[in-house]
Amino acid sequence: MRRVITAGIAGLLSIGLLAGPVAAQDDGLDRIDLPNGWAPEGITTDGQRLFAGSLADGAIWQADPLTGEGAVLAPGAEGRVAAGIEHDAYGRLWAAGGPTGEVRAYDAATGELLATYTAEAGFLNDVAATTEAVYVTDSFLPQILVIPLGEAGALPDADAATALPLSGELVFGEGFNVNGIVAHPAGLIAVHSGEGTLYRVDPATGVSSQIDSGDVSLAGGDGLELDGDTLYVLRNTSNLVVALQLDAAAESATLLAEITSEDFDVPTTMALVGEHLWAVNARFGTEVTPGTEYWITRIDAVDAEG
Repeated sequence: MRRVITAGIAGLLSIGLLAGPVAAQDDGLDRIDLPNGWAPEGITTDGQRLFAGSLADGAIWQADPLTGEGAVLAPGAEGRVAAGIEHDAYGRLWAAGGPTGEVRAYDAATGELLATYTAEAGFLNDVAATTEAVYVTDSFLPQILVIPLGEAGALPDADAATALPLSGELVFGEGFNVNGIVAHPAGLIAVHSGEGTLYRVDPATGVSSQIDSGDVSLAGGDGLELDGDTLYVLRNTSNLVVALQLDAAAESATLLAEITSEDFDVPTTMALVGEHLWAVNARFGTEVTPGTEYWITRIDAVDAEG
């Protein structure tokens, strides 16, 4: 499964390059090693710990960003996949199951599997969680999977997941389409990997509107991270993080910075802890073997750079 998933994703991702990126500073712990053969794609944080999922078997790794020490939080299982993952306000981790059509909820403290939701899907890729619902992008089908939460964030029944059809300006084509997603006061924000464009999506209707980012290239856009009005877009095969400033209505975005690191090897998603972004390196295009090395790279967020 590792080789099939990794090779399939690598073949579908767009490649783009930007000239003159700013190199990340090296002023402390800047790398955390994952277990060999881990095949990561998603990463998230509770503000204290980092969590990285595995495409190989759906396992979740936790690590301390201060010391780099880590361990398996949730074990994997044959047939499982963890693509994008997200930590919610109720102390849970959500993992998108890629081609399996599964979305799993875990206790972030113990790693206990709390619930599994299934749906007809193409490739469930990335996750955004609010206090009211969990939203999962489907990179092959024009829909967002929605899992509504009950009072005080209670988990719904196993059949509660529904597909929200996407409409409006966002158009699906061949290959990977919608990828990373974050929740914003103006709605959901998603990136179209193939087009390199951003969209604002109404979480109630699925109607989408393109966000004007001018001539900034976001080709191969993968994971998104939102910090106030700063939106980070990770361009995976370009080994580049693009920092944008959103207006209040999330209708336009202007370039703040382009950040890279010599330690990047096809980073896919990132998590913000304090003044640093931690990006997990999926290394798409590198054969996945039990001995293949994987790691998480730290870069400075734009505020930390001044």
